[in-house]
Amino acid sequence: MQSVKKGFTLCLVLSLLLTITACSADDASPRHERVRVMEVTRSIFYAPQYAAINKGFFEEEGIRIELTNGFGGDKTMTALLSGDADVVLVGAETGIYVTSRGAQNPIVGFAQVTQTDGTFLVSRKPVKDFQWKDLKGKKLLGQRKGGMPEMVSEHVQRKNGLVPHKEVEIIQNIDFKNLGSAFVSGTGDYAQLFEPVASKIEQEGKGYVVASFGEDSGKLPYTVYLAKESYLKENRELMERFTRALYKGQRWVKEHSPEEIADVIQPSFKDTDRKILIKVIQRYQSQETWAEDPVIDREEYNHMLQVMKEAGELPGHVPYDKVIRRDIADKVVKSLN
Repeated sequence: MQSVKKGFTLCLVLSLLLTITACSADDASPRHERVRVMEVTRSIFYAPQYAAINKGFFEEEGIRIELTNGFGGDKTMTALLSGDADVVLVGAETGIYVTSRGAQNPIVGFAQVTQTDGTFLVSRKPVKDFQWKDLKGKKLLGQRKGGMPEMVSEHVQRKNGLVPHKEVEIIQNIDFKNLGSAFVSGTGDYAQLFEPVASKIEQEGKGYVVASFGEDSGKLPYTVYLAKESYLKENRELMERFTRALYKGQRWVKEHSPEEIADVIQPSFKDTDRKILIKVIQRYQSQETWAEDPVIDREEYNHMLQVMKEAGELPGHVPYDKVIRRDIADKVVKSLN
């Protein structure tokens, strides 16, 4: 009987020790704070973000990302303004539109992901030695009016001596998510498409990538993380950790091969063939699409304003310091270098 009591006592002590140890481990582990992020679309264009998520860089910073797809700029910004998203990954021009209207709670950009346009020109037929002037008299399945992809398209056309909407018919009545299927079904002679849609169409033999808008438009803060100014103020330390995780992703992508990047971001593109992933990544790497750090450059911002002005979409004078906040990114870059 005595031995049974001793055995019971020993089990009880061990159980208590295990419980205390488990509780201590939980208390010592970092508290993962939730950040609701909405991206304007799911695209290999944002590879540094997926690398940061899938490599665990956000987890290292004590952050749990809830990532959703906004399926376009309007819906994405509506989610941010309504409070359904904390941070959005979208074109910097959307912040300009909102802030220029005198919003009491301005929308500001604080970290950059891409520095060139990410769309490609897809032709219905093979075009040998394509020149932008070949668009003259053709129908181009374009992007949404006022969005950066469309403004960049028109910038590239003007740069090459074409008059948008006069010498090039631009079709803009198709919803963003349906552009690829509309082109395949026969709409337009050419289409301006994001990846991986462009490469999938090419792989199926239903179109041919003949030019890159990113290569011909120059650098600009194409896709950035935006948040309400009040959110950044109230969550400064959290957003520093968020930006640090992104920067780790940016550095990792820069230092690795297309094959390695494809393997890491594949979970975010389960329905995309690995060969297409590699092909798209090679295209983006070759034209330096991804920003090397999260800092939103003033010169690139001014170039974006010029593109918007040419398109007749610039809503007055919108100074850099009003819609861009670079102190968080500057601090992060300095701390990791």
